[in-house]
Parts: sequence; structure tokens; C-alpha cells
Amino acid sequence: QVQLVESGGGLVQAGGSLRLSCAASRRTFGTYSMGWFRQAPGKEREFVAAISWIGDNTFYSDSVKGRFTISRDNAKNTVYLQMNSLKPEDTAVYFCAAAPFLNVIAATSVSKYNYWGQGTQVTVSS
Repeated sequence: QVQLVESGGGLVQAGGSLRLSCAASRRTFGTYSMGWFRQAPGKEREFVAAISWIGDNTFYSDSVKGRFTISRDNAKNTVYLQMNSLKPEDTAVYFCAAAPFLNVIAATSVSKYNYWGQGTQVTVSS
């Protein structure tokens, strides 16, 4: 069992930045690929970014590529999402998720992940 806790969400103006964190409970964190997803009201949960268990591979959705950066610190059992140049359409609840040894190219589907955090709200005002 892996418990995930997101933090760092909030209200920011368009063009601003936020850094989300996701802390994992398990000491074998380094064997889990991690993903970030988001869900806006009335919409399905969508893939944002993923990082391999070692941290040597990353993958992004087209909507955030070049603006968001996913990273991880396995010594701290934490994955991060640095979000720059935020837009109102980035407004959503952001979730982190974990899956053991998942190839990041295949990591865009919600069904690939075993564990989920409770989410953190990101609101971008225009």
C-alpha cells in the first residue's frame, strides 16, 4: 500500500507559477513510476505528466509541454510538478498517482495506476 499526499495548490494569476509536491509513504518509492493528472469540474481526469521510477524518463501532455516540469527526489519519497506560465484552463484538481515500474510512454491512462492521492486545487485567475 502506498499513501500519497499532494500539497502546494492554490490561487494564482495567469502567467504565474506554482509548485506541487506529492509525498509518498512507502520506502520503496524508488520502484514506482509517478504521474500527475488533473480534473476540472464536469470533465474527465486527464493526464498531465509522468516520470519513471529512476527519474531518467519523463513524458508530458501536449497542453503542458514546455510549461510544466515533473521531477522526483527518491531520497525524500517526493515527486514535484513545477508549473510555469499558468493559464486559466489549467484550473483543476491535481492528483498524483503511483504505479510500479510503469513505462512513462504508457503512463497516460488513469487505469495504469494503482495508488492515488486526494488531490490539491489549482485555480488560475485571468
